[in-house]
Amino acid sequence: MAATSALAARSSTAVGAPAERREGPEKVTGRARYAAEHHLPGRAHAWPVTAAVARGRVRSVDAARALELPGVIAVLTHDNAPRLAEPDDPMLWVLQDDRVPHHGAFVALVVAEDLETARAGAAEVKVVYAAEAHDVVLRADHPGVYEPEQANAGYPARREQGEPEDAFAESTVRVDAFYRVPPLHNHPMEPHSSTARFDGDRLVVHTSSQGTTAVRAMLATAFGMPEERITVGAEHVGGGFGSKGTPRPDVVLAALAARHTGRPVTVALHRRMLPFVTGHRAPTLHRVRLGAGADGRLTSVLHEVTTHTSRTKEFVEQAAVPARVMYAAPHRLTVHRAVALDVPVPSWMRAPGEAPGMYALESAMDELADELGMDPIELRIANEPDTEPDSGRPFSSRHLVECLREGAHRFRWSREATREGPRLVGQGVAAATYPVGVRPSTALALALPDGTFTVRTNATDIGTGARTVLAQIAADALGVPLERVRTEIGSTELPPAPLAGGSSGSSSWGWSVHGACTRLAAALAVHTGPLPPEGLSAEADTTGRADAESPYARHAFGAHFAEVAVDTVTGETRVRRLLGMYAAGRILNARTARSQFVGGMTMGLGMALTEGSTLDPAFGDFAECDLAMYHVPAHADVPDIEAHWIDEEDPHVNPMGSKGIGEIGIVGTAAAIGNAVRRATGVRFRELPLTPDKVRAGLRGAGR
Repeated sequence: MAATSALAARSSTAVGAPAERREGPEKVTGRARYAAEHHLPGRAHAWPVTAAVARGRVRSVDAARALELPGVIAVLTHDNAPRLAEPDDPMLWVLQDDRVPHHGAFVALVVAEDLETARAGAAEVKVVYAAEAHDVVLRADHPGVYEPEQANAGYPARREQGEPEDAFAESTVRVDAFYRVPPLHNHPMEPHSSTARFDGDRLVVHTSSQGTTAVRAMLATAFGMPEERITVGAEHVGGGFGSKGTPRPDVVLAALAARHTGRPVTVALHRRMLPFVTGHRAPTLHRVRLGAGADGRLTSVLHEVTTHTSRTKEFVEQAAVPARVMYAAPHRLTVHRAVALDVPVPSWMRAPGEAPGMYALESAMDELADELGMDPIELRIANEPDTEPDSGRPFSSRHLVECLREGAHRFRWSREATREGPRLVGQGVAAATYPVGVRPSTALALALPDGTFTVRTNATDIGTGARTVLAQIAADALGVPLERVRTEIGSTELPPAPLAGGSSGSSSWGWSVHGACTRLAAALAVHTGPLPPEGLSAEADTTGRADAESPYARHAFGAHFAEVAVDTVTGETRVRRLLGMYAAGRILNARTARSQFVGGMTMGLGMALTEGSTLDPAFGDFAECDLAMYHVPAHADVPDIEAHWIDEEDPHVNPMGSKGIGEIGIVGTAAAIGNAVRRATGVRFRELPLTPDKVRAGLRGAGR
């Protein structure tokens, strides 16, 4: 397999070329309109009032002082808000009863002429609670621990093959280690926002969402309206990372306020509200046991995960699932356990399951390499499976070994630690995997008399360059220059398409766009005479194909390499270099792909060193709930970062041969950094993030 640099990749066709993002000029000049920026005549603004107790009931709401403020239009509570039909998602049952399920839940909404007045009015609302005893502390030995039927994405909570406990006990070399990943938060640059208006019997919504089709379906149920009378648009979305993958309370609040007041209303959530009402990555407690022979071949793999979920809605992070995919071993156990607590509902965050799960598994593999005195790259290669270990299905493609070999060469891999004054320097490696997801989608392609083409599908561009990539797929299928293709996305008025999530967006939408354009090209080939004024069109619907069960195990793979310097005086860890090498199918756009890989790796760096949240047991709230306390990496934290890929085309995924790339960049990065810290210091840290206080304590304990 040939290795291709992210920026050097070139193609004779539109697909693969490093085309610039089409919406880039709009974004950098401020012309791009986001959900809160639709300045409609008579628009009002609303500000939520959040619960100050961790569990209980609202005893009373006194809105008198708020209503006396000039400019305040209304205060909605559970007593006067319009009634909703109960949605499938309990998170969206807002202002409908007096129950307080967790700290930060919405208990009132102030609507005013402007944002500042709405916020001031919210501060004047006085809420009296009947507080109840609460529990927000996750422990592996919690008396409420249970084993759910499923984890996120429908994975069985438990999978067992052979005799894993006995095989582990009989193994020549054993690792038995515990790892902890704290709660993590998505924090997109654009906070969750929605603008809603009722126009007669129609509801029109602009929302920051990764999938407007799902938002429309939810609103239709909640407000008892036919879907055809609801239009939901997401023209531009300023990031989501999973937190905008399902409808969130902001869109319900905006629609409730619009119905109550008869005016357009914008709800733009304050960043401090996001950890409580838009999901978070649940904390995970891992026990990983690896048994192997003296040659390094695994005989037993056991990965047990305990996480928290909410009493309101079950969500179980599928963190043990990657251990079902990665390495060959005849005896295996993967199990998920959960504790229902009085916490906000956890949800998707970039690479849910895979990111925390691979941190634990890849850290344990590094520990096994240490026990064996074996190169960690060679250990992984020695345990390369012929088929997917869990299912026995053949891989549609798997080039992990090539990623490890080529990545090691490019990174100048070394197992030797060095010292530079007070700094200890070392390198680490970890593998990565992410499942290939493809969902049914529809698209329409239109040829116009002026020689241009328009492609329409309700895809969502969350900053990944979807508009551009879909135009490239269309131009490739039509055999025309890229500049002659226009894309229309981000509205329920367009052909239905799935959400942007699970690294499945481009693969799903692209399949339908490819199909529509292929049909259009065939129609144009036999068409005679000029095109009619309305043009010539073709449609495609991948239902029955994209969702058909595949005989193959379909995954993307990769390898991460990190070099760190650890200051023995301050305990600070600085990442000097990061390199990712990926096998992710055919790369559709070299420029946007590199951006996605680098973005994921940067997020993984934050997971390793700076990002982490704490649930205060006394108040039930997240102590780190804004960007002042929750530290995401800045440019200075990423001095040298590279992304490369193997020239891989997988014919068993979709007609383009592509796989998703949005999430695999984060998977494995934290483990690679943690393994590099171990190599540099000789100390194994098993709890993220690796903040200076933890590192200093570990170094002192080891006498370093």
